[in-house]
Amino acid sequence: MNKIMMVLLCLWSPVLSFGDARLVFPERIPNVPIASEYLNKHAEMAELLWQSLQNEAVFLKREVLEMAVKGYFTMAEKGLLREGKPLSVIDFDLPSSKKRLWIIDMKTLKLRYASLVAHGRKSGELMAKNFSNIAESHMSSLGFYLTGETYSGKHGASLRLDGLEKGINDQARSRAIVIHSADYAEPSFLKAHGRLGRSLGCPALPREDYEEIIALIKDKSCLFIHSSQAAYRSKSVFLGQG
Repeated sequence: MNKIMMVLLCLWSPVLSFGDARLVFPERIPNVPIASEYLNKHAEMAELLWQSLQNEAVFLKREVLEMAVKGYFTMAEKGLLREGKPLSVIDFDLPSSKKRLWIIDMKTLKLRYASLVAHGRKSGELMAKNFSNIAESHMSSLGFYLTGETYSGKHGASLRLDGLEKGINDQARSRAIVIHSADYAEPSFLKAHGRLGRSLGCPALPREDYEEIIALIKDKSCLFIHSSQAAYRSKSVFLGQG
């Protein structure tokens, strides 16, 4: 455990569609290389996180956490992540009525935030079932993302995302898929309608804490958006099945 914790302290914590499984690498940043002996221990790290988080992140599945940690370590090895940045996980296997976004501090192994998050309009109603990398599809995209810069748009403070899996989510920036707040992601909307409203493909958050969340995860942190879609799992380079 101590060895793994030391690795976390050393971390200076790519772009995909369901076509060909290749990575597109954004600009690398200086990082401390991670020894291969630790890269092979993502399952052990996932176990430590699971033991720490399971009582707080009540809807987070162990399998999803393990996938997220595996991708996080891959991104760290490639020099894509900035030091001290958290791991963010969204599980679209869960309905929009559940808190299905988790922000995890990878140094302390603690949960920083758990939040509601909306999915794309054409992905489904209560459940997100359909995903696309195509412009104007109004669907969410799965996979691993690198967070980018913030800007002020029609929804206020927003965070750009770069999809790292070619053919799966690499059109995220050109599609203007960003993290932002929205009225339809509020608990009051959920109470009135039994589900959240839907976006044009963006992971939209309630207003509470969203500015703090964006400030925390911006600028080269890992975001993993999961669904138990066989097409994604078979193509993802990050999950080692592509």
